[in-house]
Amino acid sequence: MPDSELAARITFFAKTDKAERPSQSAEAILVERILAGDSEAFAELHKAFAPLVHGIVLARVPRDEVDDIAQEVFLSAYRSLHSLRDKSAVGPWLAMIARNRATEFHRNVRPADELTEHHSRRERPTAEAKEILATIRSLPEAYGETLVLRLVEGMTGQEISERTGLKPESVRVNLSRGMKMLRQKLGITE
Repeated sequence: MPDSELAARITFFAKTDKAERPSQSAEAILVERILAGDSEAFAELHKAFAPLVHGIVLARVPRDEVDDIAQEVFLSAYRSLHSLRDKSAVGPWLAMIARNRATEFHRNVRPADELTEHHSRRERPTAEAKEILATIRSLPEAYGETLVLRLVEGMTGQEISERTGLKPESVRVNLSRGMKMLRQKLGITE
């Protein structure tokens, strides 16, 4: 038997260990599909990460600006997706873009006349919801962002961890401490 044939047989029967060949994450596969031109893949990415982006932006900017800024985040991500180094870290990358866009909003905001209720067609949150959101925004950013993702966007602790790149323990601590601070500021006793 020639050496090349023997080598081929050995290679064929060689042990294939999953630890030796890491598989791509679902996010990395989705990013690859987008980069390959799959038009539906970006819609899937948007659907999967829209609550994350919306929650992060909502924790930082006025409610009337959230939808526009969230849209800007996804436009920016679409344009620069090719620059993403770790394709499996798309969630933390989108979270960073959302935080940066919210910061840019505050740098560029100009005082404007507030629309009266007659001119606004958007659904208005109740006074209680506005007070709670304002109180959440007054908390340290890590707590406020995590609380908005949990309470407003309805994400579980595990989802928050997976999408933001935070460790599950950090999410639990942020939620626990954030809820404690929120209750104290709202005067809610247990």
